[in-house]
Amino acid sequence: MTAAAPPEITPARAWILAARPATLPAAVVPVLVGAGAALADGAQLRLLVLVMTLACALLIQIGTNFANDYSDFARGADTEARLGPVRVTASGLMTREAVRLGIIAAFGVAVLIGIYLAWIGGWPIIVIGIVSVLSGLAYTGGPFPTGYHGLGDLFVFVFFGLVAVTGTAFLQTGVWSRTALLLSIPIGLLVTNILVVNNLRDLPTDVAAGKGTLATRIGERATRIQYVSFCVAAFMMSAAAAIDLESPWLLLPLASAPLAINLIRKVGGDASGRELNPVLERSGQLLLAFGLLLATGAALSRQ
Repeated sequence: MTAAAPPEITPARAWILAARPATLPAAVVPVLVGAGAALADGAQLRLLVLVMTLACALLIQIGTNFANDYSDFARGADTEARLGPVRVTASGLMTREAVRLGIIAAFGVAVLIGIYLAWIGGWPIIVIGIVSVLSGLAYTGGPFPTGYHGLGDLFVFVFFGLVAVTGTAFLQTGVWSRTALLLSIPIGLLVTNILVVNNLRDLPTDVAAGKGTLATRIGERATRIQYVSFCVAAFMMSAAAAIDLESPWLLLPLASAPLAINLIRKVGGDASGRELNPVLERSGQLLLAFGLLLATGAALSRQ
């Protein structure tokens, strides 16, 4: 069974759909916060390195999205019952071969950029790059897809939070920064919440397909609690960082609290199914708003 797609979608639009633009703040925000952390630690911003880091992060995210589209279809997780946005492989908008080539191209260019970043940052960046690409491919593919074994949330928190923020700061400063580590935690929580609401929406179809996400393992109520808890914890961590680093500028993310409160009400309530599609998009917007404010606050905290 395949999910039907609107016939008017052009090939260019299909590639955009496959890249899932709504998820791209998950790649952009950690890099910007890492750069802010480096400025907070007194570094001079290396603009070319930052641009290359951002490009590499985006390509890994896009490559992962292509790989998920490809692998979910191959495993039978994408059917006509799907509640989320159109998947290009399952809908027939793109052939499996085209998507496979897209995966190779995205990760291939990311590796080429990564060679330059490895020249700047040395062996730690080589390790991060290799593990990031392999993890992106293994999220829904390979013999042990992490997203099918309840490990997706941990993967996202670690790689899009801790690793992305601290790795970006390391490329700017040459040292592993406590500041970056502190700021990576709230970012990791909010990036993970994008996955949490996605899995909450897809919970019934994932159960039917045998996709063992964390949501299918802990159930609907616990998944809603997880989302709310992560939102609250992200703001608490921002406040804790402001106290620990003695910088009131790190309280700037509190300005995004109204958006978070609205999302908490929806997810903590009874929104389900397609009602969660706008919540998913706004969770990305919350990450973007919170992250830009946190990056700005970190830059203004410059020592």
